[in-house]
Amino acid sequence: MADAPLYQRLALIGIGLIGSSIARAAKKHGLVGEIVCADASAAVRAKALELGIVAAAHADAAAAANGADLVIVCTPLGTYPAIAEAIAGAVQPGATVSDVGSCKAGVFRDLGNALPKSVHFIPGHPVAGTENSGPESGFAELFDNKWFILTPAADVDAAALEKLKTFWGRMGSKVELMDAQHHDLVLAITSHVPHLIAYNIVATADDLQTVTKSEVIKYSAGGFRDFTRIAASDPTMWRDVFLNNKDAVLEMLGRFNEDLAALQRAIRWGDGDALFNLFTRTRAIRRQIIDAGQEVSTPDFGRHGKPPST
Repeated sequence: MADAPLYQRLALIGIGLIGSSIARAAKKHGLVGEIVCADASAAVRAKALELGIVAAAHADAAAAANGADLVIVCTPLGTYPAIAEAIAGAVQPGATVSDVGSCKAGVFRDLGNALPKSVHFIPGHPVAGTENSGPESGFAELFDNKWFILTPAADVDAAALEKLKTFWGRMGSKVELMDAQHHDLVLAITSHVPHLIAYNIVATADDLQTVTKSEVIKYSAGGFRDFTRIAASDPTMWRDVFLNNKDAVLEMLGRFNEDLAALQRAIRWGDGDALFNLFTRTRAIRRQIIDAGQEVSTPDFGRHGKPPST
């Protein structure tokens, strides 16, 4: 039947923004029989129980994974080797193990290779989020009409893959399959490098505050405010993203620097046509994003309602 649970027991390793949003969405759509979690923070575990989004909260990842037929790792990429070691002996044969990390090639090395062959390992990445963190920040609608990318190995079990696709589809996501290396290259330019630029611009502005007597903050315009929203994202998660996707990020940064140099030349030499043509082209990209349903037509710079995905 269409509304029957897809999985009997879902174990979420990490119960921050993404993990708690998965719990809420899975519960809302009746996708699992029971939801449990593991988190290193006692305060986070207590909050998850207080919010009623999980039936049990464990300090030990193995305790949460034991008996689960779906395990989703929702912690920073740097934690994956330790989590793999912890759950390898606890995950039952036939279970599916996935994740939500925004780099995929290294996930096979740090997580997939440590799991028993009897487990279906299918990495994933929800292209959704906000700058907020913690279980209280999650909401069931986070994945509505957002892309979810699965990067399975070539020999993945077809039935397990289809079941996980259905799980994310019923939570509102548009599910796409992609090669892990290609995923990392695409996300380097659409997410990782923009975050790096935002962090750098905000840090530069912070340095300038001492010169301008805080006028950078006082007179912040919409563009800078939007950069600060992105730059407020979880530092641990983004540190691990850049360390795990360094090749693709460095490649995209090289291209960015070349284009930036061309823009500098146009400004220096007063080449108004080059500037106008570039700005016209980029404006068209914004319209395409809106037409694709990835953004609303009026930006709010993160000040009203739920922020757009990052």
